[in-house]
Amino acid sequence: MKILLIEDEIKVSAFIKRGLENERYIVEVAQDGIKGLEMAHYPSFDLIILDLMLPGIDGFTLLRQLREAEIHTPLLILSAKDAIEDRIHGLNLGADDYLSKPFSFGELLARVRALLRRSSTQSNNTTTIKDLKINLMTHEVFKGNEQIELTAKEYALLEFFINNANRAINRITIAEHVWRYDFDPGTNFVDVYINRLRKKIKDTGENKLIHTVRGYGYILKT
Repeated sequence: MKILLIEDEIKVSAFIKRGLENERYIVEVAQDGIKGLEMAHYPSFDLIILDLMLPGIDGFTLLRQLREAEIHTPLLILSAKDAIEDRIHGLNLGADDYLSKPFSFGELLARVRALLRRSSTQSNNTTTIKDLKINLMTHEVFKGNEQIELTAKEYALLEFFINNANRAINRITIAEHVWRYDFDPGTNFVDVYINRLRKKIKDTGENKLIHTVRGYGYILKT
């Protein structure tokens, strides 16, 4: 699942991003309110974590504009502003939860899971493609009745393919979305990870899912 973190404190955003990615979430970061508002309009995010004291546009204004635009992505305010009036104001504007700084990562993770679980009751968490079953909430992957253990990056790679099923994707796009840095065409790390993923999910034979597009990239065929 994909999370947008709007936070201008570099150390805080790096800490949260690293922790959530270790839990197999995909995390995009915006470090000011203007960029955060722009990215929050993307329909691909399952949750937004929002700081209030932001450059450009403050968090309250950003939240109000999102709800006025009928964007109802679950949103968790994470702020050093811990006065009860700020909590009430944020929740009245349409925030789904409010956590004050400083915070423990364990509590943040629990609140993230609760919000995602709450929103997922309105949709099906499980995707089944041929004999592969993926729970997008718990990140559990099954091949038939056998549970497959994937690393955070392997799972992110699989989920990215699922979200772009039946679409050819080049290596640069895969690298930018899963690893979040510029792709060096002189390296083959994307191919290495895809080969690892194929081996783990036993992607062979009639039920083969991930196909190579020669000279371009890969495609997951359903």
